[in-house]
Amino acid sequence: MGGKVITVAQQKGGSGKTTIAVNLAVAFVRAGKSVALLDTDPQGSLGRWFMARHADGIDDMEFSTASAWGVGYECEKLKKTCDVVILDTPPKVDADLRPALKVSDLVIVPVASSQVDVWAVESVLDLVARERKPAMVVLNRFKPGTRVGADVSAAIGAMDVPVAETKLGNRVVYAETLGLGRGVQDRGRSAATDEVVALLGEVENALG
Repeated sequence: MGGKVITVAQQKGGSGKTTIAVNLAVAFVRAGKSVALLDTDPQGSLGRWFMARHADGIDDMEFSTASAWGVGYECEKLKKTCDVVILDTPPKVDADLRPALKVSDLVIVPVASSQVDVWAVESVLDLVARERKPAMVVLNRFKPGTRVGADVSAAIGAMDVPVAETKLGNRVVYAETLGLGRGVQDRGRSAATDEVVALLGEVENALG
């Protein structure tokens, strides 16, 4: 059986797609899985992260790029040799996203703590539903105990979509490690690593 494909998608930029993609990748590797990253975003943030990691001599996962319509072909190749393929996508929702959704076993939709992110998630979920793919919303840069955090949680909770119980906090370590080609688990045990490990468990359960 081939590997599982996880696509991280959100039409709004700055939602934390790449942060979630790289930290899940590191978490899967640490859990003993072989991982491939596939960057379909022209901005290339995932690729830059991977190259920073590679430059420091860390070669623990595969990496490839693809245009929208090359996603299916590239995924099929990567699935033959890797347990998990993680796709990072451009911050938009249009026909170019469909090829990634078609090959996905799970679509993760990050939502940062703002009402704008809540508005943006609806079109993503609509496209995912049309492709009949399972989705999971992940609250990112979450600020517990704040009114905006409570409002965003309530708004997402009212939607007909699974929401991860794990929330990624508004922690500097996520940005710091991203710029160094690392995941938070590479930095040692912290509240952030506990969040990522918990999210990994939810993703594994969703994949079945």
